[in-house]
Amino acid sequence: MTKKKKENLINRPPVVVVLGHIDSGKTSLLDQIRKTTVAEKESGGITQHIGAYQIEKDGKKITFIDTPGHEAFSQMRSRGAKTADIAILVIDSAKGVQVQTKEAIDHIKKSQVLPIIALNKMDRPEADPAKAKGQLEKQEMLVESLGGKIPSINVSAKTGQGIEDLLELILLMAEMENLKADISKPAEGVVIESHLDNKRGPIATLILKEGILEPGDIIATFSTFGKIKSLEDFKGKQVSQALPSDPVVVLGLEQAPRVGEKFQLFNNLEQAKTHIKSPERKAEAMAEIKPEQKVLNLILKSDVLGSIEAIEEVLKQLPQEKIILRILKSDVGQINENDVQLAKSSKAIVIGFRIKPNSTAKKLAEKEKVRIMNFEIIYDLVEEIRKYMEKILEPEVVRTDLGKLKVLVGFWSEKKRQIVGGRMIEGEIKKGATIEVTRDEEVIDQGRMINLQKNKKDIEKASKGEEVGILYEGEKKIEKGDVLIIFTKERRKGEL
Repeated sequence: MTKKKKENLINRPPVVVVLGHIDSGKTSLLDQIRKTTVAEKESGGITQHIGAYQIEKDGKKITFIDTPGHEAFSQMRSRGAKTADIAILVIDSAKGVQVQTKEAIDHIKKSQVLPIIALNKMDRPEADPAKAKGQLEKQEMLVESLGGKIPSINVSAKTGQGIEDLLELILLMAEMENLKADISKPAEGVVIESHLDNKRGPIATLILKEGILEPGDIIATFSTFGKIKSLEDFKGKQVSQALPSDPVVVLGLEQAPRVGEKFQLFNNLEQAKTHIKSPERKAEAMAEIKPEQKVLNLILKSDVLGSIEAIEEVLKQLPQEKIILRILKSDVGQINENDVQLAKSSKAIVIGFRIKPNSTAKKLAEKEKVRIMNFEIIYDLVEEIRKYMEKILEPEVVRTDLGKLKVLVGFWSEKKRQIVGGRMIEGEIKKGATIEVTRDEEVIDQGRMINLQKNKKDIEKASKGEEVGILYEGEKKIEKGDVLIIFTKERRKGEL
């Protein structure tokens, strides 16, 4: 039994995702890798973006997932799909760690892929890789040159510096990980990109994890199924089979699946169809929603099927890390009472595109307080849904530390209020700010400043070195020697 299993295990190429800040040079780096490894006549044939491609280095293959930003990778991770083996974190060596770099680091940590740091734009005179490495250390990403375990390489997407070294490192890490796949297992893998082609129908890019995929095979995700009409590689060339880690374009699905969905093989169409409708699959779909995420349920009605497909495709592009958009029903025709009843029971919004509710549905919606939104333009529809999603999000409370004051004397106290005097030792103090009382570097109370005075006169603010009196309201009594941390709290509307 063990021998048979070993015979079916094969070495598979590493799957690599490239992440980083929007202007760190991710796309340029991928372009340089492609130019270095793919023959000119072949790269010229790559006309359509399918979300992945494969290169060959020293007779060994590497698959790159070419994600547009972090969204696709986030969706794969949130759906429990560990698609990539290695993540290249691209950092602009002149600018260092930026906002989206931190987001990418978070994705890498949560997905548990092996990281490589690519310090890009080394051709620029202002490049400072040492500074970038120091910033990475603060994000708990310690590179090898500073005593950590994460490899880093200086590269230039412009000149090609370090590209060969980067590819050799990927292959070395893959060899150390001993990446294997079982080709005797039924084919399974992950959807990394999908769209609706007006001429060819639903198209999905898949990456296999196990098994072999061939034309004629029947597959299903939790949202769609179909019989594979044809398989294409990343250059658009028809292939007779796909092996583990291969990116492959599939034609023949009933509709475009969601990015990040897992797919698997079935014996017949009936089994596949039952699979997507089964309670287990619905439970799996629900299980993908994490506790910190909210859900917005939608019911889509349109005048034509083409519009429905286009709307669904565009809605998929909205960020769904914080709020999951779930389309419960999409159909052609007038909004009717059944739509309203479904919306009521599932707390959904009904979206009508170039279509209105019939009179019965309209009255029922008013009675049951079901929201119906009508649109004529897809852009307007998407923007309104985005705004609605942001309204659902809890406002974010942002704390801004202003300064510190050392308490020198206590003047008066009564119930929860007291007056203390002290010297500003850092930053500034503003009237109306919130105060955190610390004693021996431990927070013992939090309250608010009622009034601020200097030389017995009311003032609006004071800076480092000034002595002031504060009327404080809180639970605990402030003592001489306590340090007060002055800060403000601001509620900001939620962002996707």
